[in-house]
Amino acid sequence: MSARPRDPMLPRSYRIESVESELPGGEVFSWTLRPRGGELEVGQPGQFNMLYQLGIGEVPISISALGEDGTLIHTIRDVGGVTRNMAALSAGEEIGVRGPFGTAWPVAAAEGHDVLLVAGGIGLAPLRPVIHHVLANRERYRRIFLLYGTRQPADILFRKELERWRGRFDIDVAVTVDRADASWRGDVGVVTRLIERGGFDPRNSIAMVCGPEVMMRFAVMSLERRGVPARQIYLSMERNMQCAVGYCGHCQYGGHFICKDGPVFPYDRLEPLFDVREL
Repeated sequence: MSARPRDPMLPRSYRIESVESELPGGEVFSWTLRPRGGELEVGQPGQFNMLYQLGIGEVPISISALGEDGTLIHTIRDVGGVTRNMAALSAGEEIGVRGPFGTAWPVAAAEGHDVLLVAGGIGLAPLRPVIHHVLANRERYRRIFLLYGTRQPADILFRKELERWRGRFDIDVAVTVDRADASWRGDVGVVTRLIERGGFDPRNSIAMVCGPEVMMRFAVMSLERRGVPARQIYLSMERNMQCAVGYCGHCQYGGHFICKDGPVFPYDRLEPLFDVREL
């Protein structure tokens, strides 16, 4: 007799192995999680889990890495009541996890192409597993570009990894900030400026974009001006996901449910909606 399918609405218990502050002040932090009983349910780059704190609520958070020792890593921004309570949790405490849910980044379809990753702010976290994957399978891809923009130098995520990636000879990494301080020696300006000068082959590139919607809108415009076809641009949308399985309808975007049909979409599916004001 086959095993009963797991109930997608039932959280599994995970233990917080460690908590790491990613930005000064702890506004953004990463949890390393280990399942209590059973094996880790491995998600694909771009998918998300619903993280649940008993008596508080749950939030959708993209997978930001998979540990080599059978752990799961989520990077979380303290922006509301649930995440504020989560920010107070310590290693050793338990949370509930539902998932993984949603569509993934097209890492298989990108094989044999230039890979262009465009991230804004905390949007680097959902793209981080893609970077890990393409670097671990470097022979399958052509040139790899990571273009990352933040508001200010203090907002840069994963600094140690960025420095390590920049030290390699097989990935081009460029970081820009909107506002520089006296210590900053890098680029200043919006991330779309990096797209305009990038050395990728537009007709043979797969672009993956994640960040605030306004940033993604202008990134898409820059990519299309460079000649990247709409069907080769992928966006990660995050809009008010609550149930993760398409029941509640809170994340409806035109004819799509972000939690079920996304969060990763090829841009040509979203193009008619992107120009609709207030949608």
